[in-house]
Amino acid sequence: QVQLVESGGGLVQAGGSLRLSCARSGLPFKTYTLGWFRQVPGKEREFVAGINWSGSTTYYADSVKGRFTISRDIAKNTMYLQMNSLKQEDTAVYYCAAGGPFGYAGDYYSSDKYNYWGQGTQVTVSS
Repeated sequence: QVQLVESGGGLVQAGGSLRLSCARSGLPFKTYTLGWFRQVPGKEREFVAGINWSGSTTYYADSVKGRFTISRDIAKNTMYLQMNSLKQEDTAVYYCAAGGPFGYAGDYYSSDKYNYWGQGTQVTVSS
């Protein structure tokens, strides 16, 4: 049974930092593409960042480029999202996802391409 479990969310002031983690079980982590998405009430889930199985290729939404960094530790079966210079508009429930592996860059950005999802972790950025 595949499980993805996020942690690390919380309340932080604008300009602060958080690091989200996504631990997996029951999945051949090494060969899957991984991604982070976020969602606010009333809006569609949006792509935040994605990383290929080796960690050599990453993609970011324009809104987080230069502030967020996605990484993965294959030995620990864990993926991370380092979030710096947080803004109020980053407030959302953040989800980790796994799928693929993807050979086309555009697939990283589409939630429909991911097969497995975590339960989400809330990130709230205050002013």
